[in-house]
Amino acid sequence: MSIAIRVRQVQKVFGQLEEETKAFQKASGLACLSGCGHCCNKADIEAAVLEFLPYAFHLFLEGQHVTAKQQLQANTSGLCQGFKPIIANSPYLKGRCSIYEDRGLICRLFGFATIRDKNGDRQLSTCKWIKGSQADNLLASQSLIQKGRAPHYMSYYQKLAQIDFRLGQEYLPINKAILRAIEEVENYYQYRPFPYRLRKSA
Repeated sequence: MSIAIRVRQVQKVFGQLEEETKAFQKASGLACLSGCGHCCNKADIEAAVLEFLPYAFHLFLEGQHVTAKQQLQANTSGLCQGFKPIIANSPYLKGRCSIYEDRGLICRLFGFATIRDKNGDRQLSTCKWIKGSQADNLLASQSLIQKGRAPHYMSYYQKLAQIDFRLGQEYLPINKAILRAIEEVENYYQYRPFPYRLRKSA
């Protein structure tokens, strides 16, 4: 299967998740704090290589993949290369995602999707800021979760694995996952014609 087809299929999964997340947020009232970047301020986030294939493909089409690789390789903080912290007088860390449209599945799931607890029950995987400021909405979300109306981590990662089992099951620290995705695109086009947009600028 070509890179372009796999990218479109991953984007389709992202679109399905977007619709399901919006419906869950509307029904529960849950929402991220404005400008909050707390969940990105972690150096131990892992992701599957496949979830960053659309971003890698975008970089390749725009001729930005070499520069992006250099930046990723120089990043020693462990924080996602796409996260840009903002210094602000706030009780929580503010920041923005510079790759928001191409962010990975893990970024799209956290806060409004469920995982299984040790008893096999679905529990919302969300942050302490939402838990501390939206207790009533969290309570309201429980009935939605019990009815299966919240996105679930495992089901979406299974959708990824159905597109490309190898890349969908290869989990790495987030910057290394992005780097591997870029290398996957580069390797694919090493002996194939460049996509038209890139060929025009080459």
